[in-house]
Amino acid sequence: MKKYLLLLLLTVFSFNLSFAQNISEKEIRRLELIEKEAMLKGDTTALYKIWHPKYVVNNPYGVVVTIPQISYLIKTGKIDYSSFDREIEKITFIDNVCIVMGKETTTPQNATENAGNIVVRRYTHTWMKNKNVWSLVARQASIFN
Repeated sequence: MKKYLLLLLLTVFSFNLSFAQNISEKEIRRLELIEKEAMLKGDTTALYKIWHPKYVVNNPYGVVVTIPQISYLIKTGKIDYSSFDREIEKITFIDNVCIVMGKETTTPQNATENAGNIVVRRYTHTWMKNKNVWSLVARQASIFN
């Protein structure tokens, strides 16, 4: 009888963990979409809502930048896309941290480096949950093609 009770408790516990992770994964996927759409539109207001105040990026050109630098690049047209697609390949949760890895395909435009060319990048995002709110704390992207 004890074996059955233990098995039942383990099953319920596993289900609860899986259910909670599914909710968190859906939230991260939603935030990833918001971030992608905001980057495509150059919408810094939307980006500020999901970026952590200490957000840092190792950009595809090997330069580490922070929010003021990223904002300047967006406002001056140095980050500007006519298309931006993102394919999430892996989402991993470790306590209050979430790591997202995948591939992006962009078409930079205007004053952006590689304007008019299709650029494929590998990327990693690090999200952190604080007081039930996920914030993007770090990004790394490398040009793949």
